[in-house]
Amino acid sequence: MTARVTALWRYPVKGIGAEPLEAVTLAPDRPLPGDRAWAVHHAAAPADTGGWRPCREFLRGASGPQLMAVTATTGANGAITLRHPSQGALTVDPALAPQALLDWVAPIWPAERPAPARVVRAPDAGMSDVAFPSVSVLNAASLRALSERLGRNLDPRRFRGNIWLDGLAPWDEFDLVGREIAIGDARLRIEARITRCRATEANPETGERDAATLQTLKSGWGHQDFGVYARVVTGGDIALGTSAEVM
Repeated sequence: MTARVTALWRYPVKGIGAEPLEAVTLAPDRPLPGDRAWAVHHAAAPADTGGWRPCREFLRGASGPQLMAVTATTGANGAITLRHPSQGALTVDPALAPQALLDWVAPIWPAERPAPARVVRAPDAGMSDVAFPSVSVLNAASLRALSERLGRNLDPRRFRGNIWLDGLAPWDEFDLVGREIAIGDARLRIEARITRCRATEANPETGERDAATLQTLKSGWGHQDFGVYARVVTGGDIALGTSAEVM
């Protein structure tokens, strides 16, 4: 079973901003570099911010769909440029100006939700939705199958994946759990399926909920899963077009 990499993405601030990549270097037992390197705690989250924390403590698209319309670009100096259709652009180094990030994101966060409160730096293991250093691997054929069932082309940014593969059959990624895949020189072990939330219902162009992704997954396939979590076993360079092979 062979596939190839058709897209690479990272999300410098958890839940806020998607950034396309052409190439990346993976390291063993680490998330994709720069992915979920920062996160924004809301006011109802515990003040203890050490180590990995569950996603319910952060601003995220499931609770604030407008966040799904944010794009990101990371500069060489560590500054991140965030853009939103109605909020404009902000270039900020979260380490140096956390309040600027809080002020920028507040107008696109629902007023009835606990307000943005603290910018936190992710631990070395990252700040994905699972408590281990994960890289998410998604299947372009599964996206096409879900799009066909919904009767519209779904933007892959809805699913906030790191590595998109094409060449597998729809939902073949679930059969890879417990196995390893080689992507170029890197080797990843597939650990678990990703259960999805309401963030996937929001259009990344508009920030409006406009697709019944969860309902369609449940009615069509009996689950709400899309993509898999992987752990990097052997590091290496990968890029668009890199071949992937199941070991």
